Order: sequence, then structure tokens, then C-alpha cells
Amino acid sequence: MKSVVEDIKKGSFKPVYLFYGEEAYLKQQYKNRLKDAVLPEGDTINLSIYSGKGIDVEEMIAQADTMPFFAEHRLLLIEDSGFFKNANQQLADYIPSIPEGTIMLFVESEVDKRGKLYKAVNKKGSVVEFTAQNEQTLTRWILGILKSEKKMITSGAMKQFLEKTGTDMERIRQELEKLICYCMEKESITEEDVAVICSEQTENKIFDMINAMAEKKQKKAMELYYDLLALKEPPMRILYLITRQFNLLMQVKELSEEGYSAKTISERLKMAGFIVRNCLRQAEYFSLKTLKEALQDCVRMEEAVKTGRMNDVMSVELLLVKYSS
Repeated sequence: MKSVVEDIKKGSFKPVYLFYGEEAYLKQQYKNRLKDAVLPEGDTINLSIYSGKGIDVEEMIAQADTMPFFAEHRLLLIEDSGFFKNANQQLADYIPSIPEGTIMLFVESEVDKRGKLYKAVNKKGSVVEFTAQNEQTLTRWILGILKSEKKMITSGAMKQFLEKTGTDMERIRQELEKLICYCMEKESITEEDVAVICSEQTENKIFDMINAMAEKKQKKAMELYYDLLALKEPPMRILYLITRQFNLLMQVKELSEEGYSAKTISERLKMAGFIVRNCLRQAEYFSLKTLKEALQDCVRMEEAVKTGRMNDVMSVELLLVKYSS
């Protein structure tokens, strides 16, 4: 990110940029900053936008080869193309010869670093990965927003807020807006305010569900599952999130048993500290053997649903029953 900021400050741009990663809010922020720096305000003639699968590569290259119209730069913005997963050969061959004055900006969720296109962009321009931010960074960002609104927040409320929202910055921004509006007449935000206003994310309910399973509270685990179904969460997404949580617990437990501290685990797994601490507490309920078995069962359930041998709702029910009995 620092290299992009430097380019913007200097007004000296690479021929091609690739922004990718799970942190969508930051990607959009930097995309807009770069776009505004490259093109004068209101210049739509020199801006070409391509989005989604099925982009005509030849037409895009033709635009890239077109001279800027009474401007210094022409910008091609390409989003969610999937080119970096499939390693588009035509683009990989074109990237080294991008003409002077043309800037290409790719914004993607996933990439294959082994692909020729990724390597071509990395050599010719700049590649930036936007990962989930750590707890300290998120806390500073939140405090900065609150300061601009002349608000404060207690340490307990901050902890509770992050546990409810997770690390997704767009979700944090939305929940923070609600919280600020609710506390319009107050100077300091408390835990009670967070409890009233901020909604639980689905991942938190999954965490609670696995806690209930670990504590052998079958009724509570089933109630949480049916709550998610009532909120129109698809059973297969719930199964995916359970699988992801079991996998996370296994990774955290393995590293912990190897002697790594919570801080080191957080750095190695690129996860916020509070998430690692919560996972460490939850992982105490399970042996590594049980976690591996649970993961295998999750995979088997998914396969059974996909092959039509089992109903999707029942697949999760059976999983909950087995590990909460």
C-alpha cells in the first residue's frame, strides 16, 4: 500500500496495478484514490471500466492501445474479471508492451501467484494484497473516526464492538455509523450501547454454536442453527462456516501445542489478536483428534448433500447431534 501512496504523492504511476485480497473496503478506497490521482475530475473520456466474467480481451487491449484524449493518461479499470485465476495468456503477453500514457488497474478477489499474468503484472507494475487488518490497526482506525465525530469509547465497548463486527472494515464502518447516530447526545460509547445497536454477524453465531457443541448443550446448538435458518442462511453456507471454524481451531491448537504465543499465532495466520484469543479458548474443549475427525465429517456431509444422498438441513443437524452428545 505504501508504494501506491508514494506513486500518488509523486504523480508518477506504474503502467499496471493489481489490487487483490479479502479486505474489500481498503481495495475500494485505494482504487478510488488511484483513479482520482490518475485522471482529472470529470474525465470520463479517458476512463474505461470492465467488470465481471466474459470481458472481451481484444476490445480491452484496443482501448489500452488508444492514445489519451487531451490528457496525460488513459485508465482502464478491470474488476472481478477472474483473469488471475485462469491466467489469461493473451493479457500476459500484452502486459509488457503497455504503451506510455496507459494505466491498467485490476481489482480482484483471488489470484494465482504462479500464473503468467500475475508474474507479468508483478514485473511490469505493482501488486498490492489487501488482507484483513490486525486488532491494533482496526482500533486506531475506529478511534480516528470517533474522534472526528467528537466521540469516545470505553475499552470494554471497543472489545465488544470488534467481537461483534469481526475484521471486515465495511461492516465495521456500517455498524459504527449506527452506533454514532444512536449515541448522538452522548460523548462516550459504552458496552450497553454496543449491545443494543450492533448486530451479531453470522460467524459469531457459528462460534456460539460450536461452543454449545463443545459444552454438550445440544438444545442450545440446535436453537442457534434454527435461528440462522430463520434468518434465511442457507444450510450449505452454515456447513461451510462450521467447517472453516473447525479448521481454524485445528490450526490454532496445533500452533499453540508447538509452543507459539497468541501474538505469534496471530501474525502467522494473519488474524486479529482477539479472534486468535477466542479460538484458543474454544480449542481447549477439543482434542486435535476430535477436530480432525470433525473436519472429515464436514467434508463427508458436504459430499453427501452434493450427490443427493442427504438433505442439506439434515446434514448440519446430524453434525450438531454427533458433536454435542
